[in-house]
Amino acid sequence: MDKPREAPSAACPALFIAAPASGQGKTTVTAALARLLRNRGKVVRVFKTGPDYLDPRVLAQASGQPVDPLDLWMAGEADCRRRLHEAALEADLILVEGAMGLFDGEPSSADLAALFDLPLAIVMDVKGMAQTAAALVAGLAGFRDDVRIAGLIANACGSRRHRELIEEALPDTVPLLAAVPRDASLALPERHLGLVQAEEIRDDLEARFEAGAAALEAEGLAEALLALPPVSFAAPREGALAPLPSLRGMTLSVARDAAFSFIYQANLELLERMGATLRFFSPLADSRLPPCDALWLPGGYPELHAAGLAANAPMRDELRRFFAADKPILAECGGLLYCLESLTDVDGETHAMLGLLPGRGAMRGRRGCQGMQTAELPEGPVRGHAHHRSVAEGTPEPIAFGRRQRHPAPGEAIYRERGLTATYLHLYFPDNPDALARLFMSSERPASQTFESEESHG
Repeated sequence: MDKPREAPSAACPALFIAAPASGQGKTTVTAALARLLRNRGKVVRVFKTGPDYLDPRVLAQASGQPVDPLDLWMAGEADCRRRLHEAALEADLILVEGAMGLFDGEPSSADLAALFDLPLAIVMDVKGMAQTAAALVAGLAGFRDDVRIAGLIANACGSRRHRELIEEALPDTVPLLAAVPRDASLALPERHLGLVQAEEIRDDLEARFEAGAAALEAEGLAEALLALPPVSFAAPREGALAPLPSLRGMTLSVARDAAFSFIYQANLELLERMGATLRFFSPLADSRLPPCDALWLPGGYPELHAAGLAANAPMRDELRRFFAADKPILAECGGLLYCLESLTDVDGETHAMLGLLPGRGAMRGRRGCQGMQTAELPEGPVRGHAHHRSVAEGTPEPIAFGRRQRHPAPGEAIYRERGLTATYLHLYFPDNPDALARLFMSSERPASQTFESEESHG
């Protein structure tokens, strides 16, 4: 019997954008690079390392292409390999933006770059230093022998002389790829959980992308990127990706608006590949739910829109009826806050929420909780992460806790009331499709008995 044929490899130039620490301008530079090549008529596929909702949407607008996460712990090697292979089949260039510092975390950006043999460009904010920037890059380049540094992109460079001092001090093996001028109009705006959502400032972002692309164009970086040697991306090995469970015949409603927007495109794609029909609705603007069998309330910024959520009484009534019908609901982070009895917003004002779960939510200043965790659901473990600066108090006894990646202390609480599963954790559905299928299919009522709004019968 013949062996199964392996899918052929795909080759494409690629560059990993890393830094010595957070806050160096990785996203600003990655977005500018993507727009620079897009303006040349090239197809640029961008990936973001680690759990992130905001940066990918900025990068998607800059590149005009979907942006997926690459994370060896949360997604796994096979998932990362499949995404890179598929991107290489269509792209002229692949860009991967790292997370935190190059060697931070387990696995780190360096681990991902080494696994797929991606050359690294180091982005460094050089304000307040000159030759020391060269020393830091030399240290990064020599720290591990399984990563290769393609060069330095000096961000926030003050002058031509500043650039010369850095370039003259760099070792011969680490060239200066570009010097980005110190210009506030290039930087991307931020808020308490990171970047402002792309949809809120689309026109402003366009101006910043074009300004960044022009700055890098002047450095001759487009030619340097397109001249990078191709990297070969093998297809996942036979059997590396398990067959998917079926959600065929199920309709899943997903909250998506300014208050609920922390949604991995990979999660939506998986649900559709499993056969689910997706319907989107706005808890802020809509008065009723689409006809559906299950509901997903993802994370977002309900604390910025608590007054609007509280004022939409028809939608709150709809969701309470859905809950009373024992239909499956998954509420993550901001979705959890929406399900509580009340939420105190960023201005200290308290607003009534859905009341599906006992408890009160409130913002808590600058300190927050973040980190990689596995949600120990009754349906099976699902990897994900936590990132919030709020607290939920007066909640019922959890049915389980998240398991932290590298710490024995219990992670985020997981609550279950009737068909509702609520937690601060953001789940990466492709980690365990079987568990998600069981969660969304679980109900005391047959899946065929689709929930319909009372208005839909009028």
